[in-house]
Amino acid sequence: MKQESPVIIFDLTAGVSRDKQQQTIVNNESREIIRMLDQAFFPGGNIEDGDRNFCPQDLQERVDQTIDAIYDPINNGVYRAGFATTQGAYEDAVNELFAALDHWEAVLEEQDYLCGDRLTEADICLFTTLIRFDAVYYGHFKCNRRHIWDYPQLWDYVKRIYHHPGIPETCNFGHIKAHYYRSHKAINPTGIVPVGPDLPLS
Repeated sequence: MKQESPVIIFDLTAGVSRDKQQQTIVNNESREIIRMLDQAFFPGGNIEDGDRNFCPQDLQERVDQTIDAIYDPINNGVYRAGFATTQGAYEDAVNELFAALDHWEAVLEEQDYLCGDRLTEADICLFTTLIRFDAVYYGHFKCNRRHIWDYPQLWDYVKRIYHHPGIPETCNFGHIKAHYYRSHKAINPTGIVPVGPDLPLS
């Protein structure tokens, strides 16, 4: 009797860390992958002297608390809004989302990054949602109370991170929009991908 290979289906919005030698998946939790890569390749590094350590030991507790604070209302909040099946659940998610965006707008009036004056894992976690927000979540997931570009501090923050070396190459808006608008047939049954918006990232 031929043994069937197990089939594992993943949410394609998530990254996967794979061990090529062992031919196995190590991790598919994006937050943990960020930490693994940071600590494996840049242990003890300092962003000021050219290395890229996005969770220095003295900030680790604050970084973790900040990631926890943004995850449910913002990172996951856009999905809770987009896939809500009742008006109440949708409105709860949207209200929590925009309350959190208002909060971080105020924080960024006082500092350049979420945890102070340097880029950390918390910023990477927030940036990945904010950079997609106006192109996808605003329309596709009905998170349309305000654009991110309507928040002066948040939009400056997005541009500040976007212009770090190597970041623009990771932000292919054609791919981002095609993935979302063609993947979620219950939300967008025609699969039509919008031509805009043209994001003012310069």
